[in-house]
Amino acid sequence: MRTALLALLLAAPLPVLAAEPAEKPAAAAADKPDVPPLPADKTVRQSAVIAGKSLNYEVTVGTIPVFDAKNKKIGEVVYTAYTVPGRAAAGRPVTFAFNGGPGASSAFLNFGAIGPKRLQFGAQGDAPSDPAIARDNANSWLDLTDLVFIDPVGTGFSRSLEDEAGTKRDFYTAKTDIEYLSRVVFDWLNKNGRLTSPKYLIGESYGGYRVPRLAYYMQSELGVGLNGIVLVSPYLNPMAVDSDDNALSPLPYMVSLPSMAAAKLERDGKLSEAALGDVESYTRSEFATDLFRGRSDPQAIERLTTRVSGYTGLDPVLVRRLEGRVGVRTYLREVHRDQKAIGSIYDSNVTAFDPFPGSVEQQSNDPLLVSIIAPTTSAAVDLMTNQVGWKVQARYNLLSYAVNQAWDRDNSDKPVGDLRRAISADPKMTVIIAHGMDDLSCPYFASRLVIDQMPSFGQAQRVKLALYPGGHMYYSRPDSAAQFRRDAVAMFQR
Repeated sequence: MRTALLALLLAAPLPVLAAEPAEKPAAAAADKPDVPPLPADKTVRQSAVIAGKSLNYEVTVGTIPVFDAKNKKIGEVVYTAYTVPGRAAAGRPVTFAFNGGPGASSAFLNFGAIGPKRLQFGAQGDAPSDPAIARDNANSWLDLTDLVFIDPVGTGFSRSLEDEAGTKRDFYTAKTDIEYLSRVVFDWLNKNGRLTSPKYLIGESYGGYRVPRLAYYMQSELGVGLNGIVLVSPYLNPMAVDSDDNALSPLPYMVSLPSMAAAKLERDGKLSEAALGDVESYTRSEFATDLFRGRSDPQAIERLTTRVSGYTGLDPVLVRRLEGRVGVRTYLREVHRDQKAIGSIYDSNVTAFDPFPGSVEQQSNDPLLVSIIAPTTSAAVDLMTNQVGWKVQARYNLLSYAVNQAWDRDNSDKPVGDLRRAISADPKMTVIIAHGMDDLSCPYFASRLVIDQMPSFGQAQRVKLALYPGGHMYYSRPDSAAQFRRDAVAMFQR
């Protein structure tokens, strides 16, 4: 269903698609893309007020070619780079940013979080028709680090130069995704004389799923060390994803309950990280135990009903009928049913009217995501083609359904394992895993559980879990964005 795909494009990988035949007939030459060349790199100067001070910078839209093993160009990756001229490049950090999907361009981090210009989105009442006007971002990271936003092949204006089969083989697998994107980072550093600069990676959602693997691959295969990595709203363990047909594991319900509780605390004006301590303790203990007991202990159902309805605000009759197992989709429809509204999987307190409130299943796009696609697309294209003057006649893919559907999920990627390896190899590398407390697409408690199972690596807080009010795009809230910047300042100062 298109609605389900839209709601998950920035979250965890979708279920595995049917396997392709082992071999296919060679594609005819006519099937290969016949596209005009992309423009040459273009740079203009701009300025913004960041952290109370005016900053002059250069913004460049350019391309990095991708070559295969036979040195044939098979793709072109488009990037948007913000650099501050006149500062010693060798000592100035540079940060590479990726969004998720698979199938998302990097515009969300650019225009929502850390770029020098910010677009208003993600709040209750924002709409697709809102003006796509980006204004100075007081919480940008550009005064701390140069920024390079990378759009993987099939997103933004980045493109494959191969036929469909070659594109899927060389760009749309967990393995090749890491290999070519790592090389893109290396090639940008080499092209711009920045291999000696401090280097950082930031990735959101599936981008956060990428970043640990990129870090380890760059360390071990390309000889590039990372000073720090930031994972924004990542889903590090897809096995914990919510599932209505989950037969055994309580994890989907465990990782979601604290975020449902956070949403209620926020509605009650009581949300804080400390306020979540009680539900987290319950989730680790009695909740998991009673889920395993199930119908073998009738009193377990009653205990679950009392505690879960209390934490979530859901009707106890509904919770009892579900035997304490509240799926994310059910929660999003039921918690706002009295208002005939539906909540966003990215922030359940951002709602829209349900166009089919009597339907058994949701039949509308996600309230938050649908409100930001149009203005973010327009702002990104305006910057690149109008302000910078990088003139191109092509479709800009903010979110690509085609990339997401074509992705080969072969389960070879182990982000937590690569995160452990990268940390153990470099005792100086800083790691921040950042979450909005109200995010149900990538719940923060999953990362809490993952971190608690990791070694200490010789020091406390080696991997910092940073929690903020808000949802998947917590940085859309001014207070959370300001705290996120303060955490970044501490990282770069280290």
